[in-house]
Amino acid sequence: MSTCATASRESAESLAGTAAPARTWLLIEQPGPWGANALTDSHLDPDVGRALETEAEGTGVRVALIRRPGRHADCHGTSRRRMFLAHTAPGRSWIRTTTVTDPQAALGLDFTALGAGEHHGLWEPYIGEPLVLVCTNGKRDRCCALLGRPLAAELAASGTEVWEVTHIGGHRFSPTLFVLPYGYAYGRASAPLVKEAVEAARDGRITGDHCRGRSAWDRPGQAADIAVRRLIGEDRADALDVVRTDTVWPEPKPADSRTPGSSAVAGASPAWAVTVAHSDGRTWRVTVEQRADGAAAPASCGAPLGPPARMAVVSVTAANGMLHGTPLAASR
Repeated sequence: MSTCATASRESAESLAGTAAPARTWLLIEQPGPWGANALTDSHLDPDVGRALETEAEGTGVRVALIRRPGRHADCHGTSRRRMFLAHTAPGRSWIRTTTVTDPQAALGLDFTALGAGEHHGLWEPYIGEPLVLVCTNGKRDRCCALLGRPLAAELAASGTEVWEVTHIGGHRFSPTLFVLPYGYAYGRASAPLVKEAVEAARDGRITGDHCRGRSAWDRPGQAADIAVRRLIGEDRADALDVVRTDTVWPEPKPADSRTPGSSAVAGASPAWAVTVAHSDGRTWRVTVEQRADGAAAPASCGAPLGPPARMAVVSVTAANGMLHGTPLAASR
């Protein structure tokens, strides 16, 4: 039986601009089985899960559950749980951590401040290896379990600081993961690629292979960042920043005048003008359009076939002239 990951891979669907947007991550250790909506369908108190979803909504904070790779017995006896907070904005990335006996301790956090990158000395700074979070929730999509769990186990066996995570979007790009502190996500990943990404993160860099985008930005911003990186060969994580994203609407195309009702106007696809700034002062204006013109494929296993909405980078313009005008594909 075909899977969504197989269909996406065979259609060569682009990975760029597909990462789950989250300026800040709140990661809560919760061993045991996870349901499709793990915050309310696991051994975490569902009232706590619902409250966390409510408090985080609209703040830029994304809440997810994590656990160590391996077998996950259906038990309720966990006494100590690790929690992480990670902010992913360029130049301001940080990770804070603590250990608690009750995850209800996460309630009452100042989610608005955390989403803006202000931790106010909360918890302790994390000073270990870059964190790798591999999506493995098979109840959400079977590809995450079939492809993600073996990768997480292989990475753990090699000594990588890896956790399984409940949901980061993009099942069809499994095995998929993100690396903290910078928040760049990767799809169709292999153990060698992850080790390369971790080594790069140690040095304040990223690897561009199989990159989905930086979670600090929305998907047009992710696509624009990757496009500029490819254009100038930049791999330093904090060298580029998305400083502005403006929605623009292309001129609608008139319907065929020979068709009855030709006075109607065909709808136009959304587009964005994204400003990307380099730490050395250079800037680029990147035009990104949303398109749905690829091969039909399921967004997840069991979903109906349809062309995936994708981010298409139409042009990259430097502050002093055109540098690139050939369309670059970036799906989401």
